[in-house]
Formats: sequence, C-alpha cells, structure tokens
Amino acid sequence: MSIPTEPIGSIPRPPELIAGIGANAAGTLPAGELAVLFDSALRDTVQRLEATGSPVISDGEQTKPSFATYPLDGSDIYASDGAVIPFADGHTRQLPRLVGGPFRYGTYAEGYLRAAKKLTDLPVKQAVIAPSALSLLYPADGVSGYSREEFIADLLNEAEADVRRALEAGAHVVQLDFTEGRLALKLDPSAGVLGSFVELNNQLLDRFTEAERAKIGLHTCPGGDGDSTHSADIDYALLLPDLFRIQVGNVYIQLASEADPRRVLEIAAQHLRPEQRLFVGVIDPIDPKVETPEEVRDRILLAAEFISPEQLGSTDDCGFSPFADDVSTSRDIAFAKIQARVQGTALASEQLGV
Repeated sequence: MSIPTEPIGSIPRPPELIAGIGANAAGTLPAGELAVLFDSALRDTVQRLEATGSPVISDGEQTKPSFATYPLDGSDIYASDGAVIPFADGHTRQLPRLVGGPFRYGTYAEGYLRAAKKLTDLPVKQAVIAPSALSLLYPADGVSGYSREEFIADLLNEAEADVRRALEAGAHVVQLDFTEGRLALKLDPSAGVLGSFVELNNQLLDRFTEAERAKIGLHTCPGGDGDSTHSADIDYALLLPDLFRIQVGNVYIQLASEADPRRVLEIAAQHLRPEQRLFVGVIDPIDPKVETPEEVRDRILLAAEFISPEQLGSTDDCGFSPFADDVSTSRDIAFAKIQARVQGTALASEQLGV
C-alpha cells in the first residue's frame, strides 16, 4: 500500500466565475447564470483533479463563499462587522457578527459533497469548518436574549449535523478546517483561547464513535490567503502538543513552507497518537514556483525519518484559494502543484518500499 495523498480543499476559481460572483452580488448577473457558472467550474475542477492522478479529490470549494462562512448562506441573523483577522501583508478578512438566535446552519457541506460525487467515481473528501472557528461569530458583549451557553449548545448540534451528514453521504474523509489554531496563540499567548478551541472541538468529536472518528480529520495552517498568512510568525511548537489532543483519525499540517520542518517533525513524532495518521504538507500554495516531484519525494522521505510510513501521508500546506475572491494563484499552477504532489508521493512510496 503506497503512502496516501490528499488535497486540503480549495482550488482557485475560474476568472469567469469570480466575475460572475461579483456581478451577482451587484445585482447585474442574469437570473440562473450563477448556477451555470458554478456547474461549469465544478465539472472542470473534478476533471482536472482526476487528470492529476490524485487518488482522492475534492470539489475544490468552487461554490463556497469561503471555507469558513458557507454555513451562514441563507441566514439573516448576522451583521458584517465581526472579528477582524489581520494578515502579514496588511490585508484583513472580517467575519460576520451574530446578532440573534438561535444559531442554525443555512447550508450544510453535504450538498457540496453530493454534487461532486455525481461527477466522479473517485473517493471525495469533504472539508467543513470547525466549531472553534464559528465560535468567533459570537460577540464579546453578547447577544440580547441569547446567551453564549445557548449559542455553544446550538453550535455543537449544527456542527455535528454538518459532519454526520457528510459521512452519511459517503465522504472519504470529513476534514475539520482549524486554521484558527495557530492564530489563537497570536490572539492569546497564554494559550487560554487555544485550550478552549481544543476542548470545543473535542466536545464535537465525543459525539462520534471511534470508527467514525477514524474518517474525520483536522487541518491546520497559518491561514494562507492572498499570498500571505495570519500566524506564520507563531512558533509551531506552541500549537502541536494541543493539536494532537484533538480526537481525530487524520491530522493535516502545513510543513512545506515551514522554516525548520525537521524541528516540527520531531515535535509531531512525540505527540502523534497510534491511531492517527499524519499528512504532512509537501506543497506550498503561496509560492508561485511549482515543486518538482523529486522535491516532494525528498520532503516525504524527511518526514519518514520521524514518522512511520504506516502513519504517514502527504498533502498541500493549505487550500489554494480559501476565499472566493482570491486570485493570488492561478488554476494552472494549482493543478501543476497537485500533480507534482501525486507524482512525488509515488516516488517516495517506491523508495520506502510501501
């Protein structure tokens, strides 16, 4: 059995889809045209992922407004002035702010999964947002008539439904996106926020059986967006021990863009549990240079010095375009990088004899 390789999630949208999303928001797109653009982008994404040789694919998040905010589609209990996330290059992203209750998902990820599965016979993984990220929607000064305790209870119920529906729809793996993990340490160096995030995610995972958790993964990275990050300056060593306390079967970590991958692997090896598989990032979505298969191979071989091949997998550091308006990376470069990951993983598997 060769070393498994999987994508993280998002693929850059075609320019015509990005333009259509903007026109739709402005009210100038003809009725029904956005659905046509979404369908075309999804079909092209699935076909091109298949062409890379990837044994597992995703929908590329072509129809999500962002990896974080898709559950809010169809809901009107939010204001636009929520928490602001600053990135290293000076740009920001702003989350919505909850203004009423009860909290309910307007959209579940199951729909994205079913649409992709209709277009391929390959296994399809589904990324969902972690409840820890959605907990940031609740404002510090509270919501009138709706306590934080009530919100957290509703949030956990909805997050469970999101994961469970994707599993029942046949997801190869359901991946919790946890890019806020490293960011939590930037917001609160005492690690109190990180600890609360870990406990909240584990409250969700406690609702699933051991067999179900084996098909649930967790991804962390320093928040790649627009060729910048929000927390790459935070020491990974502060996150990793807590990261591996989260009760998932697969852990996906950014590593290709890390300054000292050997140190990260040493720490990961100390905390990886026997029932977990570690997927190491071997592709840097922010770097415009396309990695060679040989570079990918060597990154996996380095990881194999610390992690048994039976517990090792390869992936991309982050999604290539987590927000729908991100044009920092082209589709062609993204697919070329994915193909290099697939080919390099095969080279590493051959050299390791697995």
